[in-house]
Amino acid sequence: MGTTTTTTTTTATGMKIDEVVAKGKAGAVARVAAHTHITGLGVDNEGNAAAVGGGLVGQQKAREAASVAVELIRSKKLAGHALLLAGAPGVGKTGLALAIAHELGRKVPFCAMVGSEVYSSELKKTAVLAENFRRAIGLRIKETKEVYEGEVTELTPEETENVHGGFAKSVSHVVVSLKSAKGSKQLRLDASIYESLVKERVALGDVIYIEATSGAVKRVGRCDAYAAEFDLEAEAYVPLPKGDVHKRREVVQDVTLHDLDAANAAPEGGSDLVSMMNQMLRRRRTEVTDKLRAEINKTVNQYIEQGVAELVPGVLFIDEVHMLDLECFTFLSRALESALAPIVIFATNRGDCVVRGTDERSPHGIPADLLERLTVIRLRPYVAAEIAAIVQARAAVEGVELTDAAVQACGELGQQFSLRFVCQLLTPARVLAQVGGAERVDVAHLAEAKALFLHSSESAAIKPK
Repeated sequence: MGTTTTTTTTTATGMKIDEVVAKGKAGAVARVAAHTHITGLGVDNEGNAAAVGGGLVGQQKAREAASVAVELIRSKKLAGHALLLAGAPGVGKTGLALAIAHELGRKVPFCAMVGSEVYSSELKKTAVLAENFRRAIGLRIKETKEVYEGEVTELTPEETENVHGGFAKSVSHVVVSLKSAKGSKQLRLDASIYESLVKERVALGDVIYIEATSGAVKRVGRCDAYAAEFDLEAEAYVPLPKGDVHKRREVVQDVTLHDLDAANAAPEGGSDLVSMMNQMLRRRRTEVTDKLRAEINKTVNQYIEQGVAELVPGVLFIDEVHMLDLECFTFLSRALESALAPIVIFATNRGDCVVRGTDERSPHGIPADLLERLTVIRLRPYVAAEIAAIVQARAAVEGVELTDAAVQACGELGQQFSLRFVCQLLTPARVLAQVGGAERVDVAHLAEAKALFLHSSESAAIKPK
């Protein structure tokens, strides 16, 4: 349920007008995460990166290189290739990967993992990598279905005596009237469809569509004819559907190969695409074998050739790639050459180090044969002015007001210690400012917060007595 806030305005005649504002999903304050302020790469149409854009500051060369990679991904000319984001800790490698995901949009799968995730007691290392590979490969399925679509003008459940006896009655069927721009129809639906209507919270005035074959119900939104009414819980207003109530409609569904793997781990029924989609509703925790993946790949390729489905290569982001060992790198070398492979983005903050599981040293801890296949994007350390600009953007997201002197002090602290440390001081400094009755965070509040919390390098320098 959403909450409400009231704003009172007094007119010249003394009359009070209360404006009630709904606070539901859209009005609620979103949880602030580490990279909430990032919205994109901040690159113009000509491929030039601004000094500050999309929540990113500096790193113009890296952002321009990432924008080229985005265009290659969109044109499906980078499938099976890999990028490497290399730079010191706190220079924005993860932020750049998230900016690439924002630029690609929600329709392109984006899967993020850390190198240490492969070391699980339940699954093999290669099984974890294979699962994340499949999560990053999308399949866009286009199906033409017969549907009933329109605004609900009547919703009448008809009851009958309970077959098991007693005083309670059960719903035998439901009568639903749907209205579109070209007419209206009255439908008599089964009791199971009534349960779906209840789950979707369908009410009079809602726009819905019902699949003729499966009976699946989808609430599209509230009809815009009711947009002027006092309705706090309406999620969205949609226009009255055009055409007839009964029509053929193209339904587009976006799934990943991992969704199909999990849905068919214990297959029941046929191996056609419709059966595979139906089994996604019955999830089972069953091990996915290579044989099953090969069968699913075969079926997917058949439907791609028939034009029923379209492959959407997504992005797999592997942070701290130096944590992987030789077995994982061998698997990645083979997986990147597969016909069904996503775009892989590695990130590391290591230079020349030992390849895990061997005694050999290699740049970034990656074997030389795999490193030769990677396109490397280098991120350089931030200067004080760039750190100050990042802190300003971060403070705006967290709702922290800083004085100009405090912003400059943040830049100097960030260059002395790290950007992450300065961002971590913002909220404690705001609390200290509020306790002192100040409206904005000043240098003194930052200094007080700095005295309370140590940087990791200062903590490491403390010698036990």
